[in-house]
Amino acid sequence: MDVPLWFALLVVGYLGVKLIRPPWWLIAVLLLGGYLLADSLLAPAIDAAVK
Repeated sequence: MDVPLWFALLVVGYLGVKLIRPPWWLIAVLLLGGYLLADSLLAPAIDAAVK
């Protein structure tokens, strides 16, 4: 069964928010920080470390 990555991330994110109940500012900081890091000069280094 093939599940699209965006759908899997949506489900995991929804369950994480429902079960763990982090503050909304923390969610916003993580999303914004991830978005900014993905478009920065560090992106190739992060990509190499993840692989």
